[in-house]
Amino acid sequence: MLMMGVSTFMVALLPTYGAIGVLAPILLVVLRLVQGFAVGGEISGASTMVMEHSPFGRRGFFTSFTLQGVQGGQLLAAAVFLPLAAILPEDDFRSWGWRIPLMLSAVVIVVGLIVRREVEETPAFQAAEASDEPRKAPIVQVVQQNGADMLRVVCMALMNVVPLTATVFGATYATSEAYGIGFSTATYLWISVVGNIVAMVLIPFIGSLSDRIGRRPCIIVGALGSTAMAYAYLWAISTDSVVLAFAFALVMWGSVYQGYNAVFPSFYQELFPTRTRVTGFAVSQNIGTMITAFLPSLFAAIAPPGTDVPLIVGSIVFGIGVVVAVAAFSSRETHRVALADLGEPDAVPLEKAEYDRLRAGGQERVAVTR
Repeated sequence: MLMMGVSTFMVALLPTYGAIGVLAPILLVVLRLVQGFAVGGEISGASTMVMEHSPFGRRGFFTSFTLQGVQGGQLLAAAVFLPLAAILPEDDFRSWGWRIPLMLSAVVIVVGLIVRREVEETPAFQAAEASDEPRKAPIVQVVQQNGADMLRVVCMALMNVVPLTATVFGATYATSEAYGIGFSTATYLWISVVGNIVAMVLIPFIGSLSDRIGRRPCIIVGALGSTAMAYAYLWAISTDSVVLAFAFALVMWGSVYQGYNAVFPSFYQELFPTRTRVTGFAVSQNIGTMITAFLPSLFAAIAPPGTDVPLIVGSIVFGIGVVVAVAAFSSRETHRVALADLGEPDAVPLEKAEYDRLRAGGQERVAVTR
């Protein structure tokens, strides 16, 4: 959190290109890399903390709030950014106004640190620390013991293609003069804002649903459904229909995609044992996310102006959705596995009667001695 806060605040203080030349973009890239490293560790650590503190049968519900926080943060940023852009003259906003939201982020970081300091380590972590199990470097141990699960998470993390298609490539396709469609940038920003509001509302409900029917069905439906809708969403942009593009974006990204987005924090954690849980999640998920970061550039290269963009890009996005669905289907179901057994390849889900009894009591099964 400190890495994120300090690097974000320093972006606000960066000199301009006119003042220090090429050093300005170099420093910006360095600070953005620091932000990336910070986020890569924080989302895995935060969701692990929540998941291991959650009562049995409610892990999906409680852990989904970490992603609701992500959507809330984006809304908070928009709530500061959009009014400034509307109030300030364009020249003032470009010269100094954009720095204000970045400076204000320091307040959020201070609040987050205060909250984090009050949270105790989880019982599962304390038990792992007290055990006599031989220790290796976490990355070595997780690759040796859960390498196949890491590969599954890498494949499932490719689902980041959906928000990238909606908010990055979609924005370029809709607003770029080269494609000649002509959406305004402000209109497109509101698609992101409303999409985040819808996502915030749905995430806890889908997280709770995954506690009842399982993680895999939610992820498979979310993957296939949202990526298939990329065809319709990009087609709506190509018709220059703001209403249709808005509607399909809300359904594809704001709604159906949440079948994956609300569930992956708990599902990824449950695939790994306590000692390597954060490492397994963070390394695998960030590799998949890193791969998808190149996709908007790829889309622009293989679907330039004058080509059938909805068909070309939509087919790639849907193909990735199929890969995600296969990876989820090949994973073991985890929602009815006791915390002590999570990450064990041969762990057996609890019988429904025992599961219902423990869930009703909000309790976890006593860990067995191995």
